[in-house]
Amino acid sequence: MNRSCSSTNLFLLALDSLSVYRNLLEDSVLRKLRELLAGLEKMDLQLRDIVNDYNDFYFELVKCPGLSLPHHILNQLIFEENSFSFNAQAMHLSMPENALDQAVANDLKNLETIAKLDSTTLKAEIAKLYKNNSTENYLQSLPDWEFSPTLLANREPEHLRALKEKFLTSPCWGDCLQDLKEFHRQYGCGIFARSIAFIWERTEGRGSLKCVERPDPITLRDLVDYHDERSRVLENTRQFLKGYPANNVLLYGDRGTGKSSTVKAILNEYHPLGLRMIEIPKAFLADFPQILRLLHNRSQKFILFVDDLVFGDNEENYTSLKAVLEGGLESKTSNILIYATSNRRHLVKEYFSERAGLQSSNREEEVHAGDSMQEKLSLADRFGINVVFSSPDQKQYLKIVEGIASRRNLAIDQTTLHKEALQWALWYNGRSARTARQFVDWIEGHLAVH
Repeated sequence: MNRSCSSTNLFLLALDSLSVYRNLLEDSVLRKLRELLAGLEKMDLQLRDIVNDYNDFYFELVKCPGLSLPHHILNQLIFEENSFSFNAQAMHLSMPENALDQAVANDLKNLETIAKLDSTTLKAEIAKLYKNNSTENYLQSLPDWEFSPTLLANREPEHLRALKEKFLTSPCWGDCLQDLKEFHRQYGCGIFARSIAFIWERTEGRGSLKCVERPDPITLRDLVDYHDERSRVLENTRQFLKGYPANNVLLYGDRGTGKSSTVKAILNEYHPLGLRMIEIPKAFLADFPQILRLLHNRSQKFILFVDDLVFGDNEENYTSLKAVLEGGLESKTSNILIYATSNRRHLVKEYFSERAGLQSSNREEEVHAGDSMQEKLSLADRFGINVVFSSPDQKQYLKIVEGIASRRNLAIDQTTLHKEALQWALWYNGRSARTARQFVDWIEGHLAVH
């Protein structure tokens, strides 16, 4: 057999020819495929080694939804972050093509070639190397996959399905370059094109972003009452998304009044406009500089969400947050806002001993204790907008219960609903929007089983 003209050699050449998308060679599926194809080019390779490489590749491929090589390759190239995708997310479509575009178009053609590789073709190439009746049946029993241009039934967003369909129905993947550019320009690249919500976490002392696979689905429509409070946050968010000046926001007040739910509902409302949200645990606020550098030059708008914010005495994280709010040498860029929630108006704990220090003769007390105390109490003022969420009175509480029950179409008379709702608040967490929702969850289940 002339190896220079074999199908396996052409597929291997397509993989080796990747330039801008060369990182895809580190993907487990494509790495195992390359090892298999490279093995078939060796003159002295044993059949046992080929079978082993074949099954190593299949083992990785079978983890992919639908056992589809083209869909896996499309997922990799769509969410790849490289010089092309990073630049495309910040460029206008009318910009002229350049040498990088031509390299990407060639990569797309090569990836299409690889995507069309099926098990029938590969097993036929292996059979040419081992023309032996005793091995023919064995080779044919190797597991199969095939090229399928049809889309898989899944829960992917419409814009992602549309892009994949564009590729799978195109006579040449290289012709989809502009569609790919538009995707990156509108939805970003890398991890920020894959998800809308993230959590900052630390592993072995290093900080990184983790995608939230299933963000809280709560919507603004699900939130009853507190319209005036919520409208201020919504207006600020819309200004931010349109590129106008906007403020950091502190939502504080009684527990269970919907502060955190408001922030999460804002993400679900506005993520189609390029909004992304990163939740930062209070313990990791010192990582703000690292996060700011990560988000620099991104086309999306980011809300950094800090939930249940309160500081103890002398916490370094207080200083980190204060520096970001005020703007230091490395201040946050215009595509970033901070939204924080707290049950306290005074975010930093203050002690009576500090007030005593104002008139103390103790040598260990700070001379200018009043300055330190005022600095602590002023942290909330460094947020441009403060919104207060207070516990509802009985009338407002029942109105919230009625609103939630109505949207769930519960078959229960108002008198009974009010009576049970008040009893629930008495037994459990008092009157709040959270208590109202917990009560309606209970009564809905109770009505369903009785």
